[in-house]
Amino acid sequence: MNNKRRIDKIRRDSDLKVAIIHDWLPLVGGAERVLEQLLEIYPQADIYTLFDFVSRKDAPFLENKKVTTSFLQKFPKVKKYYRNLLPFFPYAIEQFDLRQYELILSSSSAVAKGVISSPDQTHVCYCHSPMRYAWDLQAHYLKHTGLSSGVRSTFIRYVLYKLRIWDVVSSNRVDSFIANSSYIAERIRKTYRRESTVINPPVNISRFQLESNKEEYYFAASRQVPYKRIDLIVEAFKQMPDKKLIVIGDGPEHKKIKALAGPNVEILGYQPDAVMVDYMRRAKAFIFAAQEDFGILPVEAQACGTPVIAYGRGGARETVLDKRTGLLFDEQTVPSLLGAIERFERLQDKFNSADIRRHASTFSNERFRKDIKHFIDQKLNERERNKFRPPALDGAENIPNLPR
Repeated sequence: MNNKRRIDKIRRDSDLKVAIIHDWLPLVGGAERVLEQLLEIYPQADIYTLFDFVSRKDAPFLENKKVTTSFLQKFPKVKKYYRNLLPFFPYAIEQFDLRQYELILSSSSAVAKGVISSPDQTHVCYCHSPMRYAWDLQAHYLKHTGLSSGVRSTFIRYVLYKLRIWDVVSSNRVDSFIANSSYIAERIRKTYRRESTVINPPVNISRFQLESNKEEYYFAASRQVPYKRIDLIVEAFKQMPDKKLIVIGDGPEHKKIKALAGPNVEILGYQPDAVMVDYMRRAKAFIFAAQEDFGILPVEAQACGTPVIAYGRGGARETVLDKRTGLLFDEQTVPSLLGAIERFERLQDKFNSADIRRHASTFSNERFRKDIKHFIDQKLNERERNKFRPPALDGAENIPNLPR
């Protein structure tokens, strides 16, 4: 069998032995939607993860899938404190035996990329982000967990210091990185000194229906944690009593945000997904003040034909087209957001809901699967070709002819 035929056979082989490594499965979020689509591409894949707590009712895509968890899963009542086991995560992820697989595909924002593989295996990492809390967001993490000083702070800082060393070392186990945005590609370059290919995460565009007739309210939705900056949005609308804001979401900052709200702001707390989507469809604009690695919600809003007013850092710069599908503001401050809303009021008639929806469709599940499959096929074919390429002998031209 010649090389080309053999490579084509590998490309078509549905029996490819695939392992998907996922950090952990506590609930169904953006990372789990990526996992769902990876399983669409490789339905035969086995899953390895540190913890699996997710209900199969919430994650039907895991039904009848082989999921192997780490030894940490066996700790008593571990669901209540699993995040506190962070110092053991690197050791635990390295204990998985993956020798039987040809393709290792890690979906990682923490330790999944650190699995151990052999030279004849292909390891592709879909990187949601290098560990934020161990690198550039360490100070933010310590501040908002009350660990800026004291004995516990010293211990956590030491743990994060050791984790950074392991994180860089383990990045060398990855053959190829895929970044979920150009913003994350830059973070990978800065943290690991590695290049990556950008493939944006999947968004289920078909869940959302286009709505061109917008109502007179602005909308925000998010888990209410400090970095999402829902407080900033509510503060801004407090200064615009003639404009209505509806906020959906719950979290540690819910009481604080509710206390900030004026009479023109409705804080609805947690709502079922169908309710959230309905508000998103009818809103005149969706407001997003977080600096996210990618940010699924702004894309979902655009899938409804709803313009987005977003903080112009991180993934929003890649998903929101300024003055075409929304507006970007420069600073995470109330004045900057107020200025963006004032601009939007002047320009809102120029936004076309159908055009906004078309832009969102470029982030679809189908596009994600196609791009991921193409990328991995290339990497598998490269490895297959290299099997038939004789090793280069440096300076071979200078070796004298041996006497007969």
